[in-house]
Amino acid sequence: MGTRSEKVYQLHISLKDISPAIWRRFVVTDIVTFANLHKIIQIVMGWEDEHLHEFTVGGRKIGEPHEELFDLEVENEKKIRLSEQELSEKQKFGYLYDFGDGWEHEIKVERILPIEAGVKYPKCLAGERACPPEDCGSTSGYEHLLELSKTPKRKMDSEERGLLEWLHGWYGEDFDFGYFSVDEVNAVLWKKFRK
Repeated sequence: MGTRSEKVYQLHISLKDISPAIWRRFVVTDIVTFANLHKIIQIVMGWEDEHLHEFTVGGRKIGEPHEELFDLEVENEKKIRLSEQELSEKQKFGYLYDFGDGWEHEIKVERILPIEAGVKYPKCLAGERACPPEDCGSTSGYEHLLELSKTPKRKMDSEERGLLEWLHGWYGEDFDFGYFSVDEVNAVLWKKFRK
């Protein structure tokens, strides 16, 4: 099999169990490996790539083997391309990031398109809301932080104020749960994946 792109997958990824939804729509070529798909997802979602991850595609577990550290039985993501999965439109597969916090994502193949001349791939097309902060304690921790961000400080106890100080210490005072910029994401993608 050659390594020339023939198709583009338009993918929709969303975090499970969070409302309102945090989602992204992006396109990748069919020759992308799952290792690179992981890197692309980290950028489009806004994660910081500090934890383990794993894809589940039709019962197959695909990821980065860590046999010396964990009892993880995954196929090596560096050796498997999207084109080898015979993906079809409307097909869904999973992406788990951070086995501790357990951020489960659903990826849906929205469209399979021909390569478009002059277009840089990968490319983010749309999205909504900021990615949760790393290590915030999964969905429940994220929802608690979101509620605290709307609460006047005078109504918080010392533990709640400490949580907000932690958030602002890592992400700045102006962390906006609703913010997302396609242009900012694409600038990072193109810098990382430019040829």
